[in-house]
Amino acid sequence: MSDEGTIYIGTSNVESEPQKEHLLLKLANRHGLITGATGTGKTVSLQILAEGFSEAGVPVFCADVKGDLSGIGATGIEKDFLEGRAEKIGFDDYKYRAYPTVFWDLFGNKGHPIRTTVQEMGPLLLSRMLDINDTQEGVINIAFRLAEDEKLPLLDLKDLRKLMIEVSNRAKELSSEYGNVSKSSVGAIQRRLLVLEEQGAENFFGEPALKISEFMRTTYDGQGFINVLAADELMKTPRLYATFLLWLLSELFDEMPEIGDPDKPKLVFFFDEAHLLFDEAPKALLQKVEQVVRLIRSKGVGVYFVTQNPLDVPDSVSSQLGNRVQHALRAFTPREQKAVRAAASTFRQNPDLDTAKTIMELGVGEALVSTLMKKGEPSIVQRTLIRPPSSRLGPLEDAERAALMAKSPVVGLYDEAIDRESAYEILEKRWAEREVQRAKTAEQLAADKEAQKAAGRKSRRQGPMEAFGKSMLRSFGRQISRIIVKSLFGRR
Repeated sequence: MSDEGTIYIGTSNVESEPQKEHLLLKLANRHGLITGATGTGKTVSLQILAEGFSEAGVPVFCADVKGDLSGIGATGIEKDFLEGRAEKIGFDDYKYRAYPTVFWDLFGNKGHPIRTTVQEMGPLLLSRMLDINDTQEGVINIAFRLAEDEKLPLLDLKDLRKLMIEVSNRAKELSSEYGNVSKSSVGAIQRRLLVLEEQGAENFFGEPALKISEFMRTTYDGQGFINVLAADELMKTPRLYATFLLWLLSELFDEMPEIGDPDKPKLVFFFDEAHLLFDEAPKALLQKVEQVVRLIRSKGVGVYFVTQNPLDVPDSVSSQLGNRVQHALRAFTPREQKAVRAAASTFRQNPDLDTAKTIMELGVGEALVSTLMKKGEPSIVQRTLIRPPSSRLGPLEDAERAALMAKSPVVGLYDEAIDRESAYEILEKRWAEREVQRAKTAEQLAADKEAQKAAGRKSRRQGPMEAFGKSMLRSFGRQISRIIVKSLFGRR
C-alpha cells in the first residue's frame, strides 16, 4: 500500500502505541538493505516493498532466487494468519490483488530471454565472470582493443573464441603493438570460456540485446511493472548471477540521465543474495560497485541489497544504504555475534530498545525498521510487525506463468535469437582469403621455379645455325693463327 508519497511497511509498538512505519518515495532512491537469517521473512519484505513501489507507479526489478517470488503476479489466497496479521497491525484496507509482472530468464525457460553482447559486457566484467588472473585479464583487454581497431563486432561467445585464436596466431605482432601476449594465457582463457559455455552462458550473449528501457514500463493506469528474474537455475552459477546483475546496474548507470532527487524513483532494483557480488571481488570491481551505488541515485534508481548477514556488504557500500529492514539473526559463533553488533550499530538507537538483544529475539515476519525521514536523517529504529502481502505467497504454477508471459508487453521482442555477421564470420572470411592468397603465392613460386629450370635447360641446348656459326668461328680462328705463325718464322 502506498499513500501520499509513502509505502506502508508495517506497524511498530502494536501492544502500546501503534505507529505505522513508512518508506518515503522521495528518499527511496537513497538505497536500502534487507537482512536476516534464512526463514525470517526477507523475501516477504522484498515482496511487500515491490508491491508498494508498483502501486506508486515505480517499476521494479528483482531476482527470484528460490522461485517463490513469482506469486507476486497472482492474486493472494485468503489465509487466516494473513488476515490475523492485518487486523493486529491495523491494516484496515488490506485486500488481495495481483501486480503487473514481466518474467525474465537468462536461459529463456521461465521468462523472456535476456541477452547482451560480449562487447557491451566489457573486459572488466567479463574477466570477473571468467575468474581469470591479472595477466589473463590483460590479454582480454588486448583482444577487445584489437576488435575495436579492426572493426570486429563481439556479439557472442563464438566471436570471442575466434578472436582469441586470432590473438594467439598474431601473438608476436600484437606483443610489439599492444603489450605482451602469452599463448598460455590465451589457452587458459579459452578453457574458461568453455566452462562458461557449459554453464549455459552462451544463452546470455548475443542479440537482440536487451534495452534497459524495457524495465521502465508502467501500465495504462500508471502502475509500475515488476520485472522478476527467474534465478533458481542461475544461482547454480553464482559468479554468472552476480556479474549479470552488476552489468545491469552498470547499464542503468551509463544510460540513464541525471535527474537529481525525483519525487519517486524511476526504477528500484533489488539485489538478492548480495554477498555473491562481493565475495572474492577484485579491488577494481569493488570500486566499480561503490561508484555505481554512490552515483546512480541521482539518476533516480534505488538499489536495495538483500542478504543474510549485514557484514556481507562492505562498509563503503553499506554506509550509502539509508533505508533498513533487519530481520532476526542467530548468534552462535563469534562471527555471528559480530554481525549482530554490526547490525545494531547501523541504526539510530531507540532508548527504549536494546537493539542487539532485540535482533536475536525477533520472530518470523518481524523486523527492526529504520527509514529516512523528510530531511534525510534516519528514523529511530522500531520493532515492527511487517504487513502481509496482497499478492500470492509462494510460486506460480507453470501454466499461470505461461499465461502471464503470453500477454507480456515484451512478448515476441526477445524470444528469438539473431545471429548477424560479426567477428566470427569476418575472421572466417579473412582466414579463407589468407589461405587462397597463400595457395596462389605457393603456386606462383612453383611456376617461377619451373620457369627458371626451363630457362636453364634451354640455355644449354644449341640450334643448327648456332652450332654452324660457332664452327665457322673456330675454323677462321685456326686459319688466322697459322698465318701469324708463318709470318713470324718467315715461312710462306
